[in-house]
Amino acid sequence: MRRLQAVQNAAARLITGTHLRDHITLILRQLHWLPVRQRIEFKLAMLDFKTLHGSVPQYLVDDCQLVTVSGRRQLRSSDVNTYVIH
Repeated sequence: MRRLQAVQNAAARLITGTHLRDHITLILRQLHWLPVRQRIEFKLAMLDFKTLHGSVPQYLVDDCQLVTVSGRRQLRSSDVNTYVIH
């Protein structure tokens, strides 16, 4: 992750023409770029959303199964949608 983030930071600095001493967070916000870890989490969340709403190819829907957790007690985690990927 650190290497990917370093590449993204270098690309942002190259595009904007800023120096190493300038804070990278402000530069990424200016470009509307998410840091690498947040971008991965966003992409996975979008894939989950699209799978739930049927806007992905059928082979992805077939490989993902929505699992509900049921037990003796009603837990807060019972409301969370969980996927199993085959």
